[in-house]
Amino acid sequence: MSATPLHDLWEASASQPFQPTVGKDAQLQIGFTLLFLGLIFAGLFGLNNSLKNVPLYGIPASLAFGFGAVYMICAVGVYV
Repeated sequence: MSATPLHDLWEASASQPFQPTVGKDAQLQIGFTLLFLGLIFAGLFGLNNSLKNVPLYGIPASLAFGFGAVYMICAVGVYV
């Protein structure tokens, strides 16, 4: 029985465990910071509501809320 390319890849990666970019200990702080920045940007967007402010405040607010929510959910132990 010959080894398949997938099996060879599996064996080659066994000595290199996965290291995430953001560690478990930093997820709560990053999530809280992103949610706070999202709140600030959303507030600024609400105060200056015009079409020209969408790329300036609206898009960063939605990205910060989205990523912040995922980081916060992962930090408290609910995996998505």
